[in-house]
Amino acid sequence: MEKLPKIALPAIFILIALVILISKSAVTIGSGEAGVLYKTFGGGVVTDKPAMGEGFHIVAPWNKVFIYEVRQQEVFEKMQVLSSNGLEIKLDASAWFEPKRQFLGKLHQEKGTEYIQRVLLPTIRSAARSVVGRYTPEQLYSSKRDAIQAEIFEETKKIVDGQYIQLNEVLVRDVTLPATIKEAIERKLKQEQESLEYEFRLVTAQKEAEKVTIEAQGKADANKILSASLTDKILQDKGIDATLELSKSPNAKVVIVGSGDSGLPLILGNN
Repeated sequence: MEKLPKIALPAIFILIALVILISKSAVTIGSGEAGVLYKTFGGGVVTDKPAMGEGFHIVAPWNKVFIYEVRQQEVFEKMQVLSSNGLEIKLDASAWFEPKRQFLGKLHQEKGTEYIQRVLLPTIRSAARSVVGRYTPEQLYSSKRDAIQAEIFEETKKIVDGQYIQLNEVLVRDVTLPATIKEAIERKLKQEQESLEYEFRLVTAQKEAEKVTIEAQGKADANKILSASLTDKILQDKGIDATLELSKSPNAKVVIVGSGDSGLPLILGNN
C-alpha cells in the first residue's frame, strides 16, 4: 500500500505531460479555412506542399500552424479621389477576393496574415485614383459608373494576381460629388431633358403637318383627275344608263327623253 503512491505519481506526471503535449500538438482547422505549417527546426514556412485542409491535425509541439480563411471574402473601402478637372470625389467601393490556396505558403511567407491591409487595399486605392482621374464629375455621376467599376477591377486584378490573391469582383457602391457640382449637373441634365422633349414635340407636329399636306394634295390631285375625265359625253352616257335602270322600277313615273339640262332625260314621278 505504501508503494502505490510512489508508482502512481510518475504515471500521473507522464499523463499530464502527454495531455499538454497533445494539446500543443493538436490543431483543428475549421470549414473554409486552410493552414500554413511553420517548422521551427525544419526550414520555416512550408511552401512546397499543399496547405493543411479542414479537420484535426497533429503537428510537432515546436512547430506552428497559421490559419487563413480561404473562402470568398469582402472588404470595404472609402476613398477620396480627384476627377479629371481636379475636383474631389468620394468613392465607396468593395472587393470580393480570396487567397490563392495553392500559394498560401508563399502568401504567408512574403505578405503575412495582414495581406489585405498590406497589398489588397493599397492596390484598390491606387487603381481607383488612376481610373477616376480620367473622367469628369458629370461622367462619374451619370453614365460611366459601370465603366469605372470595370476599369478599377482590371487594374487591381493585374497587380494582385502576382501577389497570390484572387480578385473576383470590384463594386463601386456610391460616388459622392461636391453638393454644388451635383446641383449644377442635375440642372444641366434637366435642361437637356426638357430640350429633348421640346424637339420631340416639334418633330411630331412637323410630321403631322406633312401628313395633312400629303392627304390634302392627294385629294386635290384625285379631284383634278376626275374633273378632267368627266366630259359632257361621259355624263350623258352615265345619265342614260341611270335612266334605263330607273325605268325598270315598278314605281309610277314619266320619262321624257332629252328634256333635262344638257339633254339628259327628265324623270317625273306621279307626285
